[in-house]
Amino acid sequence: MPHYNDLIQAFIYRNLDDWLAKELHDKGYIDPVTKRSFKLFTFSRLVPEERAVLRDGKITFLGDVSLVISTPVKAFIESLAQNLLNKQIFELGQKKLTLLSVELEGLPEYRERILVRTLSPITVYSSFESPFGEKKTYFYSPFEKKFEELILDNLRKKLRTFYGDDESEGSVRPYKVGTEDQRIVFYKGTVIKGWDGVFELNLPPKFFGLAFNSGLGSKNSQGFGCIEVWNKK
Repeated sequence: MPHYNDLIQAFIYRNLDDWLAKELHDKGYIDPVTKRSFKLFTFSRLVPEERAVLRDGKITFLGDVSLVISTPVKAFIESLAQNLLNKQIFELGQKKLTLLSVELEGLPEYRERILVRTLSPITVYSSFESPFGEKKTYFYSPFEKKFEELILDNLRKKLRTFYGDDESEGSVRPYKVGTEDQRIVFYKGTVIKGWDGVFELNLPPKFFGLAFNSGLGSKNSQGFGCIEVWNKK
């Protein structure tokens, strides 16, 4: 299976103003408590207008291709949109693409309970050292309580980092998720496990905004946790 998250991430950085790309890549936004750095953006998979064909480890997109990029940082969106519009033609990996349009969308209307579907898998994990001194990573599934706990903890840190506020309540639960929805992604030689599907969110307003704007879970700037409102119809 082809994996291209690193290509899209590089494309995003390459099309930001140089000073912003460097500041974001090298430093990011720092949580004043944990000193952890957040990039505060996420992106979707490439979405073909017609369909994608997988053959011999290569993927071919038929028709126009869309990409969703989300962030709460106004300067990020303005810089990216302006640079893309100025270039019109750009590279993604070794392929040259022509820009057809840039569309800016606001947050969906706030709802205390809302169903969302993933545009890129949600991943949360814990790292630890084995008795033999080996570094191990455990990726949680949506059917484990720790999955929700870590997502909410991640949102608290982002909220503290970006707004200086603290929230403690909320829930993120699987609504339409099965074992077949697990995804394994290779990012720069590292295996990352995540989950697609439909999830039910019950979040306060600022959590709600950050969930859509910066993604759910970890590794958002590597192409994980991008969501949109799910319509049952």
